[in-house]
Amino acid sequence: MQGAAAGAQPSRLRGLTSSPYFTSLVTVMLLVLLLGAGGAAYPGFLSLQVMFNLLIDNAFLLVIAVGMSFVILSGGIDLSVGSVLALTTMISAWLLQTWHVPPLLVIAISLVLGAGFGAAMGAIIHYFKLQPFIVTLAGMFLARGLCYLISINSITIDDPFFVAMSQTQVPVLGGFLSPGALIALAMLAIAIYVAHCTPFGRAIYAVGGNEQSALMMGLRVARTKVLIYAFSGFCAALAGVLFSFYMLSGYGLHAQGTELDAIAAVVIGGTLLTGGYGYVAGALSGVLVLGTIQTLIAFDGTLSSWWTKIVIGGLLFVFCVVQRLMAIGATTKK
Repeated sequence: MQGAAAGAQPSRLRGLTSSPYFTSLVTVMLLVLLLGAGGAAYPGFLSLQVMFNLLIDNAFLLVIAVGMSFVILSGGIDLSVGSVLALTTMISAWLLQTWHVPPLLVIAISLVLGAGFGAAMGAIIHYFKLQPFIVTLAGMFLARGLCYLISINSITIDDPFFVAMSQTQVPVLGGFLSPGALIALAMLAIAIYVAHCTPFGRAIYAVGGNEQSALMMGLRVARTKVLIYAFSGFCAALAGVLFSFYMLSGYGLHAQGTELDAIAAVVIGGTLLTGGYGYVAGALSGVLVLGTIQTLIAFDGTLSSWWTKIVIGGLLFVFCVVQRLMAIGATTKK
């Protein structure tokens, strides 16, 4: 009996690590642990407004992570999102300050351009059978270079609508959120619904699980992949609009490395880099983990901001190992 119980323990462990909820639960537990440590070490850390500030400061990253979740779920990668964000801020600032285009039209133009840029990359990836890493790397260089064709200097935005969006505080439960944070949460809710309650969402998982099987099932793989990258480009452009609200400027150096932060948030949130497995909601927990680490370092006041990158790098190593354990557990189960 004892031998049977001992033999059952590794089996239960394999079953746990192969569970669809495992990495998501680990991320939530890590977030609770970080918040608890911050609350114990620093008075006021767990105040409602500090928690809201995590969303306010990382609204643009959450939007990018939502788009990146779709891409990674499909088995791809998008390295262009940070550069598309910067390009959006430059286009927005240039249209507002030089051509005095109405702000709502500027936002619409930016979103259409972002979606079109992403769709073009998706089409190239599918029809030319190229690796997403290479195509989106080219997109990253192209978008970042286009920023400097507009201007090599920062362009200040003083449009009344953008200034109002930057300064507006929406009362929530005794604290406040920015319009950008509310837009980011709305995008997250829409993406969760699309991923888990629509045929398009099921197609994303199917393509990420096995593209050849998806083709044999009769799914429109080409359309799905183009729409996935179009959505990622749309999210990057929307993040650029929110970043413009936040910074009130356009600059070619904005958001350098943001694409890697987004990938880190998605992976930490429980989505496998191999595709076909994960939850869009994990993007929120991943972004909150990154934001909490930054806030802890800011509250400490004695640590360099580079410690954020060091800790995130360590977490990524851990979650890559966890993902490997999940893959082994799933294989053993079969």
